[in-house]
Amino acid sequence: MHLRLVDSDLVSPERSAAIDEAILLARDKGLVPDTLHLYRRDRPTVSLGYFERTIMCLDTGAMERLGVRAVRRASGGSAIYTDPGQLIYSVIMDRRSVPEDPQTTFRMLCQGLVMGLEELGVKAEYKPVNDILVDGRKISGSAQMRRGGVVLQHGTLLVSVDYDRMFAVLRSSKRVRSSMVSLSELIVPVPSMDAVKKAVVRGFSRALGCSIERGTLTSSEVKDVDELVATKYGRDEHTYLR
Repeated sequence: MHLRLVDSDLVSPERSAAIDEAILLARDKGLVPDTLHLYRRDRPTVSLGYFERTIMCLDTGAMERLGVRAVRRASGGSAIYTDPGQLIYSVIMDRRSVPEDPQTTFRMLCQGLVMGLEELGVKAEYKPVNDILVDGRKISGSAQMRRGGVVLQHGTLLVSVDYDRMFAVLRSSKRVRSSMVSLSELIVPVPSMDAVKKAVVRGFSRALGCSIERGTLTSSEVKDVDELVATKYGRDEHTYLR
């Protein structure tokens, strides 16, 4: 098995979501190989689960005051806070390459992060359904969706986090600070983002038993990204539709 690596690094919230969907669309058509997409959001952002009601999970006043954006992703799950200090991964694969059971797929793909953390000297464990823990504290969470013949799983790895901003904008986060941990609290000095990326790539290569080679988006994917930003992810009607 072979995966293409697309590293977008710092990217706007709406474009990051559009890239994930554009890769999914291209993979479903058989135009591109299975892909590992790595990126960081270039500004503080709340990523909303597709079915979430914004009024229930966001403090919009705090978001405006603190300059936090929002984007509604294609997958379900809970709202999460992201910023440039977090590495976000997406794995987009042919459904025939993964178990049909979503929980088994979570376990399979989350091992990529567990092994990536091991590369950095951090002992982590997978906790069903979709969390990765270090000494009982959450360092990563993931979400998953299936569309057509493709599965997309994406999630965050906490490298360094502005907890104060996170707690201010997410209503649900106020009770969970003690259950979270970032790499900056575990490794001194904290690894560079490039070092974390390399470790994550090695982790996924080990977990999936595959080669991973750096690539780029195709011209068709870039066209789809631009269209998805203009018609979907860049529009308040989509982000705040509920």
